[in-house]
Amino acid sequence: MTDKAFLDLLGLQGIDTEIDQLLHARQSLPELEQFKSAHEAITSLQAEAASQESELAETVSQLKKAEGELELTEKKRSSEEMRMFAGGLSAKDLSNLQMEVEMLGRNIETAEEEILALLETRDQQETAFLETTGQIEKLEAESTVLEAAIAEQWKEIDDEVAVQQERRGDFVPLIPPDLLELYEELRPNKEGVGAARLMEGVCGGCHLSLSPAEQHEVLKEDPPRCLQCRRILVPQ
Repeated sequence: MTDKAFLDLLGLQGIDTEIDQLLHARQSLPELEQFKSAHEAITSLQAEAASQESELAETVSQLKKAEGELELTEKKRSSEEMRMFAGGLSAKDLSNLQMEVEMLGRNIETAEEEILALLETRDQQETAFLETTGQIEKLEAESTVLEAAIAEQWKEIDDEVAVQQERRGDFVPLIPPDLLELYEELRPNKEGVGAARLMEGVCGGCHLSLSPAEQHEVLKEDPPRCLQCRRILVPQ
């Protein structure tokens, strides 16, 4: 194979390395990790908010029930008091009615205490729910900004990848098919580097030194390949 074919192969390797670096950068943007963390936090907070909303709804339901029962008890006590003050009752009936009114009064006091406790619980739950939904809104706003930043950077990277892909298309026809096939076979298993320079006895792929005898053996192969990593070597 001609020296030009190997030089063209190195040119192709340089382009492929550039493309690989661009694609790695595309998947390694700091904003991507931030966006992922924000999304995970939003998902967790949404679950927490759903639980808080359910608990709040249960408290509100209990509060309405307690307030309804209190209203009925108050009406009943008012009615019994009217009967008691209306007169016409025997001493026994009046005594029983007084006891019932007193019992209803105690029930009202208990119900009022329960309602006050439920009101306090409701207020605490509402505050917690609003705090959680506020955090969600803040994170969603941050995610929107991050998403826009990621999209902008991806576009820039994709545009550069397209440029390099076009350059790659210019190099591929210059390389003999059998050499290109070997190069393409090696790249996936050699960290993207299928061809490297051999400079001062050092393989540019694995960076191991070759003795003069090993270099002589390598250069007898067509194409030359590193004895250690088996990448295609281009003597410089």
